[in-house]
Amino acid sequence: MFAYVGGYTTPDRDGRGNGINVYRIDPASGAWTHIQHIGGLENPSLFTLNQDSTRLYSVHGGRELISAFSVDRATGHLTLINQQNCLGNNPVDAALDPTERHLVIANYTTGTVAVMPLAEDGSLQPVSQVHVLMGTPGPDPVQQPSSHPHAVIFDPSGRFVIVPDKGFDCTFIFRFENAGITPTDQGSVESRAGAAPRHTVFHPTLPILYVNNELDSTVTAFQWNRDTGHATESQTVTTLPEGHPGRNTTAEIATSADGRFLYVSNRGQDSVVLYAIDPVTGHLSYRGHTPTGGVRPRFFAIDPDGQHLYAANQDSDDITAFRIDPATGSLTPTGLVIKIGSPSAISFVMPT
Repeated sequence: MFAYVGGYTTPDRDGRGNGINVYRIDPASGAWTHIQHIGGLENPSLFTLNQDSTRLYSVHGGRELISAFSVDRATGHLTLINQQNCLGNNPVDAALDPTERHLVIANYTTGTVAVMPLAEDGSLQPVSQVHVLMGTPGPDPVQQPSSHPHAVIFDPSGRFVIVPDKGFDCTFIFRFENAGITPTDQGSVESRAGAAPRHTVFHPTLPILYVNNELDSTVTAFQWNRDTGHATESQTVTTLPEGHPGRNTTAEIATSADGRFLYVSNRGQDSVVLYAIDPVTGHLSYRGHTPTGGVRPRFFAIDPDGQHLYAANQDSDDITAFRIDPATGSLTPTGLVIKIGSPSAISFVMPT
């Protein structure tokens, strides 16, 4: 298996990384061996893979740029295809439509969602649509002065696009049709004032959308209407144990492939939280937390076989590995630590 790691590189982002680094993971020992470095990139901070893992797209934090790479699944090596301006500042996430001919991009600082067409070879074409997000800023004048879309995903049908907006305390919902986005009849679903929706994930089988809220350290479950793209809040739970002192913000969210567990990372407590998922309602039950062994876990990723979770600790410049118990979902440190500057992205590709 190959692992692709990106992160922050520039002083304005407190970056200590050096671009994208590629590793080969030994299937027996789990050891990571470095096989490629791609320099000359500013803040390659989150990745999007196409379905057959032959293309990798990177946003560049604090910039106005998207990069496209081809993936050699025999060697693991990346080759730059091209780069394109996304017509917005600080792209933080991107998602591919089902045809893999369009990339939808969340531009955090400018409060916009862009649609970027792709050529048949996967190369990026000039932006075809920029949608300006409208709403009311949340109560935090520092973190919520304006729209801050922080993620973008397609629903399982590929007909709807979901964009949680940290600045406006809401999650926008769009139809994707005719190579562009248009708001649904609902348009958006509100969160509690000051919650700051950040990232989002669908349950693998249930019609449930989970959103982690950055500033109030909670997770919200929404009932999802697969036909209309309408979301209805059904539960909000905390990511912190009672009495936790100090400031905390949430970062990443993911479900296990079998849909039994949900994980969220805490920055401040510096942990990954585990919830059990009710198989009927999709509601969450807190099952504890595991320290990541580093500082500020901005991101984590579960490997394709579901056996390991890797936490990217942005401020301690390392990635820590955990074994996942398939019965309980609990995490156990393996002892493996990969030293790398300011990590914020990990993607896995299985070799051919």
